[in-house]
Amino acid sequence: MYCSYDEIVAEIKNRGQVMISVAVAQDKEVLSAIKMVQEVGIAQAILVGDAALITPMLAEVGLSNETKIIHEADITKAAQKAVSIVKRGQAQVLMKGLINSSDFLRAVLHKEEGLRTGRLLSHLGAFEIPGQKKLLFITDGGMNIAPTVEEKKEILLNSMLALQAMGIKEPHVAVLTANEVVNGKMPATVDAQTLTQMSAAGQFPLGIIEGPIALDVAVSQDAAKHKGITSKVSGNVDLILVPNIETGNALGKSLIYFANSKMAGIVLGATHPIVMTSRSETPEGKMNSIALACLVNSNIS
Repeated sequence: MYCSYDEIVAEIKNRGQVMISVAVAQDKEVLSAIKMVQEVGIAQAILVGDAALITPMLAEVGLSNETKIIHEADITKAAQKAVSIVKRGQAQVLMKGLINSSDFLRAVLHKEEGLRTGRLLSHLGAFEIPGQKKLLFITDGGMNIAPTVEEKKEILLNSMLALQAMGIKEPHVAVLTANEVVNGKMPATVDAQTLTQMSAAGQFPLGIIEGPIALDVAVSQDAAKHKGITSKVSGNVDLILVPNIETGNALGKSLIYFANSKMAGIVLGATHPIVMTSRSETPEGKMNSIALACLVNSNIS
């Protein structure tokens, strides 16, 4: 169980430094984040991109000139090279730089040279919420728009494997819906029931999965007691599986803007964890995402 990103950084230091391969690295914010993770001692980086643009940025952000740069001015080829570095085992984490997300993911999913596992790619967010006893993980608020129940199964599998790789051996999972009653007019409740049945049948890694379950019951034992609901995860939830991207996006941004939470996010389902933050993300936020990816490392493969 982790309460903060500081604890994650401390754990990574115990495990040893991780190498990051950055695709199209000519991005000052990304390089600032790389400098931060170097300074705290959790990772080093291989920068793939236009050396003529990257080199002056190293001085601007304070990165050492000894930081390895692999020159490739063509954006598509740079992404392919960055992916190849991870595929060959020269790095354990892949990070998106100054490249469109679809082009970046095209390199990740290349049939021969990519990082495919056969699993669906999904996003895992981690939130450090002031006053809470541990990090809260949310999936999938960043990639899959309206997943089917089978896709939800893959998303949940990705996240549970990642949490176990972090050391959370028996994650408590809430399959989020508007209430706890299975209703055919609310497909999310039917999906939640199916996923809990799959869990009972042993189709997921070790963990406790409950659903359908509303947010108040998931996070508050008092709410569960008031509703007369017996729950093993209530008030102690590690992971929330949201029904669609709108719910995950709104929940995550509410935690950030109304609760002053710190957020990190990584992409799962490939052979290695992937950092794919938005350009608007702060260097600290990017660093937290790198830290999360380093903690998961290649144990998800």
